Amino acid sequence: MRQKILIVDDEPVIREVLEFNLKSEGFDVISAESAEDAMNKINPGCSLILLDIMMGGMSGYKFAETLRNQNNQTPIIFLTAKETENDMLTGFSVGGDDYISKPFSIKEVIARVKAVLKRRHIVEPDQFIFENLIVDFNLKIITLHNEKVALTKTEFKILVYLIRHQNRVIPRHEFIDEIWKDYPYITERTVDVHITRLRKKMRDYARLISNTSGFGYRFNI
Repeated sequence: MRQKILIVDDEPVIREVLEFNLKSEGFDVISAESAEDAMNKINPGCSLILLDIMMGGMSGYKFAETLRNQNNQTPIIFLTAKETENDMLTGFSVGGDDYISKPFSIKEVIARVKAVLKRRHIVEPDQFIFENLIVDFNLKIITLHNEKVALTKTEFKILVYLIRHQNRVIPRHEFIDEIWKDYPYITERTVDVHITRLRKKMRDYARLISNTSGFGYRFNI
C-alpha cells in the first residue's frame, strides 16, 4: 500500500514541484491550497503532512494544533520561510515532527519525509509500533492513543500473526491451523467473527486489516 502525503501550501508552484517529486518517489499525493481546504481533504489514510505556516486564513500552526486537539497524530513537517529558534519551538510545541526552511532542496524534503515515516513505522522483535498503535508481544498488551485495549487471547494471537506476516494475504484455513490447531471443529466463519471483533476494538486502525474476498485477510502498512 503506497503511503499518502498531504501537501498544504498557498503557493501553486511549490505544491506542483513537491507533488511531482513525491509522486516520482512512489508516494500518493493530495494537495490543498489552504488549511481550510486541507480540513476537507485529510483522511485516516494520510501518512504525513507537509505544511506551510504562513497562509491566508488559518495558519499552519493553528491547523496542526487543531489536528492534535482532535487526537489526529498524523506526522507533520512544517515548510516555512520563518527560521528563528522561537518559530521552530512553536512548530514542535503544536505537534510538528520536523521543520524545513524555505527555500529548500527537494532532496532534503524527500529525505526528511522518509526519515519521519521511518520513525513512525517501527517493527522490533518485542514490539510493533505504527503511529499511535503499539503492540507489545511479550507483555501481551495493545495500546491505542496511549489507552490499553482489552483483547481476548485469541484476538491477540490473530493480531500478532497478521503483523508477523504483514503485506501477505493469509487464508482462513491458515489461521485455523495456527490459532486453533488444538480445536478440530473450528470453521472459517469462526475466523471471520473473531477478526470482525478485533477490527472493531482497533477503532481507527481497523483499516490496517483488510479482507481479500474469497482469499483471506491481510495486514496493510
